[in-house]
Amino acid sequence: MTFKEKYGNTALVAGASEGMGAAYAYALAARGLNLVLIARRKEPLEATARQITKQFGVKVLPIVCDLAAADATQQIVHATGDVVIDFLVYNAALSYIGPYLATHLSTHTNIATVNALTPLAMLHYFGGKMVERHKGGIVIMASIAGFQGSGYLSTYAATKAFNRVLAEGLWYEWRPLGVDVIACCAGAIATPNYINTKPVKASPIEPRVQLPEEVVEECLRRIGTTPSFVSGTGNKLVSFLMQHVFSRKKAVTMMGDSMKKMYRIVR
Repeated sequence: MTFKEKYGNTALVAGASEGMGAAYAYALAARGLNLVLIARRKEPLEATARQITKQFGVKVLPIVCDLAAADATQQIVHATGDVVIDFLVYNAALSYIGPYLATHLSTHTNIATVNALTPLAMLHYFGGKMVERHKGGIVIMASIAGFQGSGYLSTYAATKAFNRVLAEGLWYEWRPLGVDVIACCAGAIATPNYINTKPVKASPIEPRVQLPEEVVEECLRRIGTTPSFVSGTGNKLVSFLMQHVFSRKKAVTMMGDSMKKMYRIVR
């Protein structure tokens, strides 16, 4: 059975203009799925949509939407109309790097909205439709930052822990109903957003930065086999050490120290 036969004809990718979201869009189009692509910035979103249509000949519907808006899901439901969403990738995420109190509370609430509340609403609606049809697939992008407290990345890391636990719970609930759910727990990925933060190497055991396409292909291979996974060999090793070898205190301290060094944070 092909990927398209298993899951259906149309995939929705949230956070799709570049980086990981665009990589998911290309990979799904290569598997023959039509696309609904969601992003906040119109120009790069429409450029990605045009290139995918030209390269793969699939239908692509770009929808400009700020996923921090309280009615983001309603906007998307209205814009998609009668289009049946068979496969959902929630890749969109906001992050803030720095001391928790060095930015306004609105920064943290926007992160919580985009990373947790909007996917909660989208899974309830689009996932609910999949459950009704007894067919579908859902990918939620999580992060190894969510496996322990992550100083100077605290709110982002907390939302990524939420993403993983939500996906794992729905994997259990929906698997008998024909819907596969998976959380992809990634490390550093060479996306434009990551590169623009100008990180420096913080530790000799720091895993290498993965390419978006590597992460996507591993995720699309593994969906349906496990509730969550850590992408990349180096990330798997470091995650094992942090969760099973080091104490919780040590893991949290190492993570905070690494963030401080990586982003040259002076306290």
